[in-house]
Amino acid sequence: MKRYLEIGKIVAVQGLKGEFRVEPWCDSQEFMCEFDTLYFDKGETPVDIERSRPHKNVVVMKIKGVDTVEQAQLLRNKILYMDREDVELEEGCYFVQDLIGLSVIDNDNGRDYGKLCEVSFTGANDVYHIKDTDGKIRLIPAIPDVVIETDITGGVMKIHVPEGLFDED
Repeated sequence: MKRYLEIGKIVAVQGLKGEFRVEPWCDSQEFMCEFDTLYFDKGETPVDIERSRPHKNVVVMKIKGVDTVEQAQLLRNKILYMDREDVELEEGCYFVQDLIGLSVIDNDNGRDYGKLCEVSFTGANDVYHIKDTDGKIRLIPAIPDVVIETDITGGVMKIHVPEGLFDED
């Protein structure tokens, strides 16, 4: 598992004092605002966060030492990373980047449906996209009745397929 995970991308400068807008790639803007340290260069370069706040659909952020529009402009399009060790996940919660690539197996009959390739956030519950070896995509709701077991270290997700979910099979 990667220690440093992508959390957002700097998309624009905000104001005149070195602030910038970050497009969050995490569950919420508020989650992104919890960090005192984030990283550039896939975790190689730590940066101290002076302040951050949600603003519309972005996070407005200020890094210590970035005090002008020109300095902030140089950071545009850079990816910010978080250290997974700075977060304690609740039981049954996972980083999306850890879910991608899991083999999805039918808990009842052992059928291999393919690899989890994407997660969609719908509001009510997440939806997992599973791609088989032929490139066919199946969608499953990320709910306890369907997702029976998630073994990140083993690289496997076991599911129960309710009647009608994969009718074309």
